[in-house]
Amino acid sequence: MSLTLGEARTRAGVLSSVSYSVDLDLTDVETFRSHVRVRFGSAAAETFLELKGARSVSLSVNGVATATSYDGLRVDLTGLSTTEVNEVEVVATLPYTTDGDGMHTFIDPADGARYVAAYLGMDNAAKVFACFDQNDLKATFDVSVTADPADTVLANGALVSREGGRWVFATTPPIPPALVVVAAGDWHSVRWSAVFDSGASLDFGWHARRSLAAELDRDAAELRRTTEDCFAHYAEIFEEPYPFDSYDQVFVPGLNWGAQEMPGCVTYRDELLPRGAITDTQRAIRGVIIAHEMSHMWFGDSMTMTWWEDTWLQESFADYMGYRVAEAGAGFSDLLVEVEIGRKPWGYRADARSSTHPVAPLPTDVPDVDTAATIFDGISYAKGAACLAQLAFWLGDDEFMAGVNRHLTRFRFANATLADFVESLAATSSRDVRGWVDAWLRRPGFDTVVVRREADVPVLVREGERPHAFTVAAYDSALRLVGTERVELGDSPVALPHYAGLVVMPNAGGETFAALRLDHHSWQALSDGLSGLKDPLVRAVLWTSAYLQVRSRDLSADDFLTLVETHLPAETRAEIIEGVLEETRSVIIPQRVPAERAAGAVARVASAASAGLESARGDTQLTMAWAPTLAATCADPDLLRGWLAEEQIGADIPLLPTTRWDAVARLASLGDADARFISAQRDRDVTSEGYLGALRALAARPSVSAKDAAWDAMGTRDINNRRFGALAAGMWIPEQAHLLRPYVDAYIREAPALATRGQAFAQEVGRAFPQVALDRDQLDTLRDALAGGVPTILRRSWQDHLDDRE
Repeated sequence: MSLTLGEARTRAGVLSSVSYSVDLDLTDVETFRSHVRVRFGSAAAETFLELKGARSVSLSVNGVATATSYDGLRVDLTGLSTTEVNEVEVVATLPYTTDGDGMHTFIDPADGARYVAAYLGMDNAAKVFACFDQNDLKATFDVSVTADPADTVLANGALVSREGGRWVFATTPPIPPALVVVAAGDWHSVRWSAVFDSGASLDFGWHARRSLAAELDRDAAELRRTTEDCFAHYAEIFEEPYPFDSYDQVFVPGLNWGAQEMPGCVTYRDELLPRGAITDTQRAIRGVIIAHEMSHMWFGDSMTMTWWEDTWLQESFADYMGYRVAEAGAGFSDLLVEVEIGRKPWGYRADARSSTHPVAPLPTDVPDVDTAATIFDGISYAKGAACLAQLAFWLGDDEFMAGVNRHLTRFRFANATLADFVESLAATSSRDVRGWVDAWLRRPGFDTVVVRREADVPVLVREGERPHAFTVAAYDSALRLVGTERVELGDSPVALPHYAGLVVMPNAGGETFAALRLDHHSWQALSDGLSGLKDPLVRAVLWTSAYLQVRSRDLSADDFLTLVETHLPAETRAEIIEGVLEETRSVIIPQRVPAERAAGAVARVASAASAGLESARGDTQLTMAWAPTLAATCADPDLLRGWLAEEQIGADIPLLPTTRWDAVARLASLGDADARFISAQRDRDVTSEGYLGALRALAARPSVSAKDAAWDAMGTRDINNRRFGALAAGMWIPEQAHLLRPYVDAYIREAPALATRGQAFAQEVGRAFPQVALDRDQLDTLRDALAGGVPTILRRSWQDHLDDRE
């Protein structure tokens, strides 16, 4: 049972002035001790605290020990004072988790070091301490932690004192319980202080597992520069000063999200600190994530949504600001290319499904926290960010940022809703912001911008109901750019007589969120000459348009693969190569290619990758963009074994650890790597990545015994999240659809029980959906399962997978 909207509103209506003192003892390896004092005013004599999965609980209310009414999820509170401040004390013994929800524990296979970290968010705070776990009951937190004396402990506030293994941190400003963080372990740290133009001084730190010390040192200068540059840029565009007392950032193991915006101490999944070399694309995406999480310090942590229907506003804003500030502040260039090729397709996919929802749903559309977990999706992130980019383009940046700053000042350390944000924007603009919001944010789906010809004149027509502002580019027959102009497209068609006879490309700057349907002349010219277009952003917009046409079945998978074979090997931007290949392998082949033709489709991708690698001619970034796909698709064992033996791709380009395990898994899937070979590769890589890579490779082998072993391991009680994901990645090989049929049935039958462990693990189970073509009988089996009792989060995932295949 998750918290409902009604319960949250009732509780928020009677409680006030909440504060916590949280004392955690992490020294035991089986369970941890959570001691909480929570002080609050109450207009009611009864309420409840959330506390999940405690092994033992003791309770006192206003100094009087009280018999505990506890059902494993909630602690009932009775006899509260309605005139004086209440103090409730809860001492609980709680289990560690290994699924990234709660107090996550991890033993590093590289050196045996133990790391413990509180991964909260949503309603997971209650797995660590008793609390009123909702966003609009913000509170101050005094946190103290007892850990191994050899460990370092990080938390939201600056360190006040340390004595042996006991760490005491400064009181936080008001924040929701979901944003508390604690991270303990043998961290390797890079710390510094910086003084900014405003005169403000702040202590910073980057931290990672001891076994990743070399990687942190490798990237420390860049991470420091990116942090300082983003921080300085936010200081320029935000009027509110940074709201917390320090800024730590830590790469943690087992995090389910890419990162989490914990105030003063951001956590990142440590895959963002890759071993070996780091590619330019990885560096840019990491820079975007750093800027994304930093924006949350203001928009999300200081100003916080009231209920989960406004998830989009915090995440969309951070997504938008992440790309904007990483480019303008930290100097990563042409990031709109990554937005178009890697981010917006996620939003389009989500918005084309039956589970689509408005960017800004109504509160009643999100009746409980489990439902809220299903809207952390491509609409709340990618589409919402695209909407904000369109809003800024439509309003003008000065008016947009004036509204943002007004909003952040009005709701400093408070809660707000969409209506509050709209009021802030409307107060700084003469345009109809409320009408724009209703059209763009309150209605699901996306429009299509159509190019028609009247005689030889291109005419833009909107299929849909939203106002659009975007750039149109015109090209001659040789695809030389002739001109560009801004267009605002509404109910009335827009004729472009000055571009008569020319090739036209709407949304050439990626300013709006809409599908494109070009006239035959324009599409034929642009698709035929795709790789020759000079502007990489236009190439990215066209590739995404092609994705959408495959989804709508206006373009066949075969024709899309022809585009890949014809144009991608000549591509000069690594992020476009990687984005197109990811979409091809993870979406188009499993969803649009019948099982009996999957091997041929994979071979075509391998052929394109081989040609692309040849055309890269030693360019390190392009080579590292192509190599993972060739490693994962080629049918030449000698090539892959050669890479593994030489530990490089061509002359002087290293074989990255992730690509190395792609090659091992591919050899295994081809039947060319037995358990002894995989074990030997594992012995060469004693890291957690090597451990997971070996699991994936063992699961990829084309035999019933290998698949049985993988499936049995996936169903093991308390299997950790990363191990489950690695086994699933090896389990589902498109060319093995004939072998996998019984395991598809087993997945549909058994996954609902696996999904009851918690929100994050339910999402992991959903991500483990068979990445192979399903036939009509299998789709019917899935429909029958959805007609029964499937947990909320898994149900959303399964319905999406069904929609994607229909």
